[in-house]
Amino acid sequence: MGMRRSARFLAFIGVCALSLALAWVHSLAVQRNDADSISQKREMVKRLGIGELCLFTDARYTRHPTSADVNTPFQDYPLSLEHFPSGSLMPVPPHLRPKARE
Repeated sequence: MGMRRSARFLAFIGVCALSLALAWVHSLAVQRNDADSISQKREMVKRLGIGELCLFTDARYTRHPTSADVNTPFQDYPLSLEHFPSGSLMPVPPHLRPKARE
């Protein structure tokens, strides 16, 4: 006779909880081991000033909204279609939107 469905469900929940606990313990161990490396990277970012957010890695105009310009998505030719999927997810930066007429 097999296990009841409720017993299988509880076993599944137990395995998931154990996996979550092991992932948490692993993250603490990695964080302790990499503390020196992380502090060095923080110092480098402070010194060089390169700590901007990188949203996407595929196109240079989607890497950071402040570094986009008007013509970059159409650099191949003016009627070219967007061929990077992140371009459809990224809104137009505020400094590139047309000003509202008053």
